[in-house]
Amino acid sequence: MDVLVERVAGLDVSKGDVKACVRGPVSPGSRRYRDEVRTFSTMTRSLLLLSDWLAEQDVQLVVMEATADYWKPVFYLLEERFEVWLVNARDIKRVPGRKTDVSDARWIAQVAQHGLVSPSFVPPPRIRRLRDLTRQRTSLVRERSRALNRLEKVLEDAGIKTSLVLAKTLSMSSRAMIEALIAGERDPAVLADLAVGKARSKMTDLREALTGRFEDHHAFLTSQALAHIESIDAQIAAFDQRIDTETAPLRRQHDLLLTIPGISTRLAQVVIAETGADMTRFSTAAALASWSGVAPGNNQSAGRSYSGATTHGNVWLKGALGDAAAAAARTKGTYLNAHYRRLIRRMGKKRALVAVMHKIVIATWHMLTHDTGYQDLGPNHWQQNPHQAPTTATAHR
Repeated sequence: MDVLVERVAGLDVSKGDVKACVRGPVSPGSRRYRDEVRTFSTMTRSLLLLSDWLAEQDVQLVVMEATADYWKPVFYLLEERFEVWLVNARDIKRVPGRKTDVSDARWIAQVAQHGLVSPSFVPPPRIRRLRDLTRQRTSLVRERSRALNRLEKVLEDAGIKTSLVLAKTLSMSSRAMIEALIAGERDPAVLADLAVGKARSKMTDLREALTGRFEDHHAFLTSQALAHIESIDAQIAAFDQRIDTETAPLRRQHDLLLTIPGISTRLAQVVIAETGADMTRFSTAAALASWSGVAPGNNQSAGRSYSGATTHGNVWLKGALGDAAAAAARTKGTYLNAHYRRLIRRMGKKRALVAVMHKIVIATWHMLTHDTGYQDLGPNHWQQNPHQAPTTATAHR
């Protein structure tokens, strides 16, 4: 088997240490290779020693598996000095021929030396910072939803049914009523009179919904739930401000993404953070769809294609695309809405949404590749082009 890289290092990274195997020729021009393995701590001082040792060995390529988050400090330190590849552990395991007595570091070095693995996408530092922010914000939004559910359970336990009358658990009206309940007010008529805006047209229903068994125990639980939600809201606001600052240099890409139906400001920021807004990383639109986890599975046998599940993909980007597809499916007079309604009859809601996600990510690749805006094909595209092969809404040039 041909050797593509003469001197390569394979790293087996764990939480506490790094096993490094440098593989190179026994002597210049020799076709015989030898391995030298050393173990280093994951403390920064030890990682600097690892970097110096790799430099002394004239290593041309450093390869490591993506092991939890343990690879990050090692990768970030070495990337300033070497060409570093992060590879999927699944790809390493798929390569046949491994012997049971070969350590992970040695095996990584061997498969990398022969070009049997390819690197995963690791964004540049600026995009990595943006990723940290958008992912943490997404986690906070999910935590807020869980906190709202806990608040709703407390109100249900007390017999307060405002969620059946008002659209939101914490609308302006419902929040005023909840705060009054915490303060000790129990009269349904007085509580219902706190409604504002359109909620005042539901006074009779509100009095009925506010007749319950709200006690001091519920007041304590509710006050703590509200304080938690307010704390999360403050954190989300701080993250929003920081994210806006980080995405300012990528305003052009952000504005292009906003032209896609269903894409909001926050979803556009997630797409930028996860893809880096650099489509040169993905050779084709299909490659981006596969990496995102919204491409159909490849399941063929005897020349026939069968239904295949989508790949795992990037879960953060996939989640954002799911939110965008759900919003796009609710839009009126758009191609994506028509496409969703066309598929839902024979595929069901979930699969139809995945199909819309696929359309959005394909359009994203073309728009960011050609630096052009989104052009909707319109809701009557299929009626006007009944024999045309399935396509996506395109970007105009």
